[in-house]
Amino acid sequence: MTDNRHSHDAQVLEARYAMRVIGALNAQARALPADVNERLRFARERALARAREARAAAAAVPTGVNSSGAAVLGSFLPWLQRAASVLPLLLLLAGLALIQQWQARENVLAAAEFDAQLLADALPPDAYSDPGFAEFLRAPPPQP
Repeated sequence: MTDNRHSHDAQVLEARYAMRVIGALNAQARALPADVNERLRFARERALARAREARAAAAAVPTGVNSSGAAVLGSFLPWLQRAASVLPLLLLLAGLALIQQWQARENVLAAAEFDAQLLADALPPDAYSDPGFAEFLRAPPPQP
C-alpha cells in the first residue's frame, strides 16, 4: 500500500513539474519564429507518442517479469520482507533452545560430579540418612 502511495505521489509531483515546464515553454514560444514553433510542436507530439507506447508496453509486461522475460527481484520483495521480519524471532528461539540445552547439560554434569564425590567418599551413602550422622560430622576427622 505504501509503495502505491509513493508512486502516486511521485506521479503527482511529475505532473505538476510538467505543467510548470509547459507553461514556461508556452510563454517563451510566443516570441519564437513560426518555423521553430512548428518544429517544437512536432517534437512534442513525437515525445508524447513515445511516452504512450512506453506506457502501453509497460502495462503489457506481467508483474515480476521484465521485457526480456527474465524474473525481476521486485516481485519477490514482499516475501523477502516477511522472511526478514521473522528471521530475528527464529534466531531468538534457536538461541533460547541452545541456552536451555546447555544449562541442562551443566546440571547433569554437576549432579554427576556430586554423585562421583559421594560414591568415592569413605562414608557409605546410607549413612547420610542415619540419625547418628550429625554425631559423625561433629567428630574430628580421623588422622591418617
